[in-house]
Amino acid sequence: MSQPVRSSSVFESVRTPFHVMTVDGVDLIGEVAAPVAPSKGALLCLHPLPTAGGMMDSHIYKKAANRLPAMAGITVVRFNTRGTTSEAGSSTGTFDNGVAEHFDVEAMLSYCFDTLMLDNLWVTGWSFGTDLALQHAKDPRHKGLILLSPPLRTTTDEQLKYWNTDPRPITALVPELDDYLKPDAARQRFAIIPTMKIVGVDGAKHLWLGEPSVHRVLSELNSIVTGAQAQLPTDF
Repeated sequence: MSQPVRSSSVFESVRTPFHVMTVDGVDLIGEVAAPVAPSKGALLCLHPLPTAGGMMDSHIYKKAANRLPAMAGITVVRFNTRGTTSEAGSSTGTFDNGVAEHFDVEAMLSYCFDTLMLDNLWVTGWSFGTDLALQHAKDPRHKGLILLSPPLRTTTDEQLKYWNTDPRPITALVPELDDYLKPDAARQRFAIIPTMKIVGVDGAKHLWLGEPSVHRVLSELNSIVTGAQAQLPTDF
């Protein structure tokens, strides 16, 4: 019998913790949450700013891992960037404000393809993670980028211009009440990438707090990865 999907809901999946070593010797820790049935696609999650509490368990990503494998058939790969700690443990190394983290992103993309053998993989970044995605997620094997609350904190116009040479799609979900970059400002800043899709989300804030915001984000992720037109159910 179905029940309402709540903040605390955890549905069936196959959970596998992992360690990945970067080429500069940093040990990254993370977890794969995979559907019991064959996977329809996958997300590699790049988390918010560690110095502000961001980690692999930041709530949108934790809820994605708890729901999307069962509800949408999506594999969710989460990890802590260098120097970041969560309940699962700590990745070694030191936070480098998105610079040395390029080794982390590259190592995780290689792990997703070469070890996990994932198909239809999308890179999703949230806040700090959007800068990591825009600057470092250039492995030709992933399908595109999904940006949640992009602040454009460190990404330069020159780095944005790269994506005019890369045909893969980029979608940004921008909260109406974002603390850093609201939808109209985002459209101006990202105008340098004419093919990019900006989706303003009414009533949402940078941290996507509240079940309506969570449901909207997870439904958008599902739509982009699997092509589903309908939003995720609110009972499952």
